[in-house]
Amino acid sequence: MEKMEKKKMARRAHCLVLAYPLQGHINPMLQFSKQLEHQGVKITLVTTRFYCNNLKRVPPSIAIETISDGFDQGGPPHDADSHKAFIDRSREVGLESLAELLEKLGRSKDEHVDCVVYDSFFPWALDVVKRFEIVAAVFFTQNMTVNSIYYHVHLGNLQVPLTQHEFSLPALPKLELQDMPSFLLTYAQHPYYLDFFADQFCNIDKADWVLCNTFYELDKEVADWFTEIWPKFRNIGPNIPSMFLDKKYKDDQDYGIAQFESEECLEWLDGKPKGSVVYVSFGSLAMLGERQMEEVACGLKQCSSYFLWVVRASEETKLPKDFEKRSEKGLVVTWCSQLRVLAHEAIGCFVTHCGWNSILETLCLGVPTIAIPHWSDQATNAKLMTDVWKIGIRAPTDEKKIVQGETLKHCIREVMENEEGKGIKSNVMQWKSLALRAISEGGSSYESVIEFSNSIFH
Repeated sequence: MEKMEKKKMARRAHCLVLAYPLQGHINPMLQFSKQLEHQGVKITLVTTRFYCNNLKRVPPSIAIETISDGFDQGGPPHDADSHKAFIDRSREVGLESLAELLEKLGRSKDEHVDCVVYDSFFPWALDVVKRFEIVAAVFFTQNMTVNSIYYHVHLGNLQVPLTQHEFSLPALPKLELQDMPSFLLTYAQHPYYLDFFADQFCNIDKADWVLCNTFYELDKEVADWFTEIWPKFRNIGPNIPSMFLDKKYKDDQDYGIAQFESEECLEWLDGKPKGSVVYVSFGSLAMLGERQMEEVACGLKQCSSYFLWVVRASEETKLPKDFEKRSEKGLVVTWCSQLRVLAHEAIGCFVTHCGWNSILETLCLGVPTIAIPHWSDQATNAKLMTDVWKIGIRAPTDEKKIVQGETLKHCIREVMENEEGKGIKSNVMQWKSLALRAISEGGSSYESVIEFSNSIFH
């Protein structure tokens, strides 16, 4: 109570939150911003001018500022050749633009910035922030096992091309080639992607804080290992809306930037028995080939469970011609509120691409998973889910890296109907309670957020 009184009397500390312009990065950083707000910190969210045009809304209490990345009329290219040019240009322009913003805000006593929390994908931001003698906190949106692998690439302990088939890294589980982030395996074709991820650590020793969207109990060994390297390393997650975890803040029911709401799938779910529906979503970036789409469609059609499948509008043409988008058994939608769907009692299983935000959501809502990873960190996440946390099973692929329909059907039966599924459900419910404990008063993440916010006031 005394701490809160001091905060009310003093000028509100002002924190700038610089997020990478992707929904999977903005969402957790926005949630962390809300936590800081509850501790009395004033928040300004900063993103690129182009991405800001796509932000339909943010919580009204959070101010918005933009910087230029040199591409104000269009976002990053998808082909690797021009990706390097994009990153180089955005770094060069971003440095200058962020400096101008800090200078502008610094002219006003009320707007003066006390701290900048920046996405680890923007390592250059740290150089700018330090020039202004402002407290800097790097924020990792991927888990610490994945970050640790990239850190070892940065140190030169892991070198590409990878020549062995098993890897033993400090504080990590044994990893096989198939468990490594995809950019270590595709380095020859696209070297710049791996360099981009390793560069997150190029100047990290200058950061005042190192924050990660996970919770201590989920990654104890690697968290302890990193704390020895960076004493101010803290886990401050899971960063998901309060009403889906501790239910402490009634107005925190979504991330706050959703483009639109659709009740269709929730009404459809209302008519289904408890735990009877398979929810299928491969995230906002993964692109499935036509053959893989056909196999998923086939597996869902033949399995004995109901299904809800999110297929982005840009992917719909890959669906088999005779596949019904709405029937008594299944529903295909182009978008849904994933949190509200996972929280629905009709959901019994989640077929996922294993993006980190999706994993935290399914874990916090107690839903077992079937892992079909595609690229980036997803294979490593799938390894943790299936072999370490034991909250799901990984669907095997054929020689062409395709999960066949019959295989998916078998995996769904395993999770939804068999004994293995009961064990997985029990495990995920235990993790759910540990996640709740971590963000509740006295929990590991709760205490880290308090510690961090207090340091800004001082």
